[in-house]
Amino acid sequence: MKVFVDGKYYDEDKAKISVFDHGLLYGDGVFEGIRAYNGRVFRLKEHIDRLFYSAKAIMLDIPMKHEELVKATVETCRRNKIKDGYIRLVVTRGKGTLGLSPFRCPKGSVIIIAGKIQLYPPALYKKGMEIITVATTRNLHNAVNPAIKSLNYLNNILAKIEALNVGKEEALMLNSDGYVAECTGDNVFIVKGDKIFTPPLYAGALYGITRGVAIEVCESAGWKVEETNLTRYDLYNADECFLTGTGAEIIPVVNIDGRKIGTGRPGKLSKKLIKEYHKLTNSTGEPI
Repeated sequence: MKVFVDGKYYDEDKAKISVFDHGLLYGDGVFEGIRAYNGRVFRLKEHIDRLFYSAKAIMLDIPMKHEELVKATVETCRRNKIKDGYIRLVVTRGKGTLGLSPFRCPKGSVIIIAGKIQLYPPALYKKGMEIITVATTRNLHNAVNPAIKSLNYLNNILAKIEALNVGKEEALMLNSDGYVAECTGDNVFIVKGDKIFTPPLYAGALYGITRGVAIEVCESAGWKVEETNLTRYDLYNADECFLTGTGAEIIPVVNIDGRKIGTGRPGKLSKKLIKEYHKLTNSTGEPI
């Protein structure tokens, strides 16, 4: 595997950063997870846009321009002969001192890794996923804003641990007001009657790229999507539920906290949405 680090390509075992990099020492940095399908990088511009938004929020200067990151991402895929795969694009604060001050890091570092990912077992996409609500609350907007896709993912990891400890692959996270925010790595949607609902971004949800694509696909098919605060009661009594994320794509949820959702099997709308999503991912994107 060839890994891009600050303008050069290294073999996997020689790709390194300093032990004084603030991304390692303090989780000070931002990242994007991106997918490639059928020889194209899907929604690359949108991912890099979000990377810059996250960086701006933490006052991190990315030492490359938008178009340079596009070219470097595609070239990393090309050098690794990626046709269908996963790309991790990371920008750290860079090498600094042992103190917290980010202003002692002269220059950020850019890392691009292109490989494979399997977030959930394939069988779950056919039979649906069972999830639980966990005690770990989603970060507050005035703490580490959930809109910032930062290298500090401990909030999500702690929730993931709670789920894995009881044999579940994913955890539902609530915000400080008790409303549904999102899962550890995915946005949440429910279907009730002829409408689709998803938590608003201010509820603590990431500005998901796949979330946005799912909304586009739904609306183009004539399905109305509403952003509204949701409680666990709303999810328990939904006709269908599904999650969206770059790594997860779109995956149905059939049980939450021991409550069967709908028929207890992936619903018709969820299955149709998955099919339409795959059509889109396999036909659009930045050519590799």
